[in-house]
Amino acid sequence: MRPLVWFRSDLRTHDNTALARSAEAADDGTVALYVVSPGDWKRHDVAACRVEFILRTLKVLSESLGDKNVPLLVRTAPTPGDVPRTVLDACREAGCDRVAFNREYEVDEAARDDETVRLTREAGIGVRSYDDQVCLPPDSVKTGEGKFYSVFTPYRKAWVTEWTAQGGVPVLPAPSRQKALRLRPDPVPEEVEGFRSRVPSELWPAGERAALEKLDTFARERLQDYKADRDVPSKPGTSGLSPYLAVGALSPRQCVQAAHGGYDPTDPFEGLGPGAATWVSEIVWREFYTHVLVGFPRVCKGRAFQAASEAVEWSYDEAAFRAWCEGRTGVPIVDAAMRQLLATGWMHNRLRMVTAMFLTKNLLVDWRWGETFFMEHLIDGSFASNNGGWQWSASTGTDAAPYFRIFNPVSQGRKFDPDGTFVKEWVPELRHLDGPDVHEPWAHASLFEESDYPSPIVDLGASRLRAIAAFEKAKSKA
Repeated sequence: MRPLVWFRSDLRTHDNTALARSAEAADDGTVALYVVSPGDWKRHDVAACRVEFILRTLKVLSESLGDKNVPLLVRTAPTPGDVPRTVLDACREAGCDRVAFNREYEVDEAARDDETVRLTREAGIGVRSYDDQVCLPPDSVKTGEGKFYSVFTPYRKAWVTEWTAQGGVPVLPAPSRQKALRLRPDPVPEEVEGFRSRVPSELWPAGERAALEKLDTFARERLQDYKADRDVPSKPGTSGLSPYLAVGALSPRQCVQAAHGGYDPTDPFEGLGPGAATWVSEIVWREFYTHVLVGFPRVCKGRAFQAASEAVEWSYDEAAFRAWCEGRTGVPIVDAAMRQLLATGWMHNRLRMVTAMFLTKNLLVDWRWGETFFMEHLIDGSFASNNGGWQWSASTGTDAAPYFRIFNPVSQGRKFDPDGTFVKEWVPELRHLDGPDVHEPWAHASLFEESDYPSPIVDLGASRLRAIAAFEKAKSKA
């Protein structure tokens, strides 16, 4: 048997279920495939910096697979509809009698995979698919009534129960060297037209080895302080691993293993300190959002999870939205975070909540505008997590923040950036202000006038009341 392993968002050799199982069964070599689909990326608002990161990660993957005698074919399918036929053609060309892949759960991706399965089976080629993006399959964690969860805390409890019932979820080794084939690997393109990144590539070293090194450093040096430091944007308190998880250079199972000192636990939280337990809980949040999009596919179609919130009368203020996008709202912590995103392709998680809530509550701009903008700029853009985070902040999603609980960005800045270190890094116009004064510069008229920084585009108190009234009006219509 000669399988073709179709790589997508799983660009690694270690702990890759489809690759490991295929290589175990192969007796006539193994072939790998990646399909570059510009139309698919554009349709799903994939950031240019993420495309560039994918291509660099692919180069590393090709080398690693080459060491195992697995040639990586790289083909182009201009539109999403071309992908299934491209996979079938590659399979025939390489003489493969089976296609294997790790499942993707979004509606469009699942439909693409179903069509690929149909085409290949009609051609007499076997197909195997695996759950690999998550530790536990989305439909394996359900309520006692067999329903999908919509609240995180009971989901987390059930997730732990399922993990433990399975006796743990082990990390798989990289495959052994395969039978050498005459097929040569295809070159990985340097760039794809329409996706030129402005984010410096040196900020994000690509590939599986870089991901594992970063994981090891985090686990050894910062994991124990994660709970205390994760909300402070001026500190390297988070793992910084989200881009590697998004492209699959790293698996969530490897993260849980690292939190336990390098061994596979039978209980994912047993024996962990506060920092490690908090971090593993964030991995479970990631799984929860994938669980939600499988159980409630309407969230993949631009719809709010909470139907009543569809009646909110959003402002659709394009000028305000553009000011938010460009980091010139006049609210320092918001502008600093947006400028960090534009420059690095990444934003601190606490600030993702702050900026999202400012857009959807203080500016009353439709959360879908912000969700799309983030996907267009995030190097770690993942639909499930991005959609889940935006709907949480907008009070339209599962387990969402109550509509009347609205972050005050000034208070958030003072609490999590008390010395103004983060703001001053990204908003140099305010570096002349002292400490916490930087978060409310308009309160210091003489000093504020010395800068070119704009005044706030919205009154925080009045806009908060406007948002509450808008949600209460929508609620009354339900």
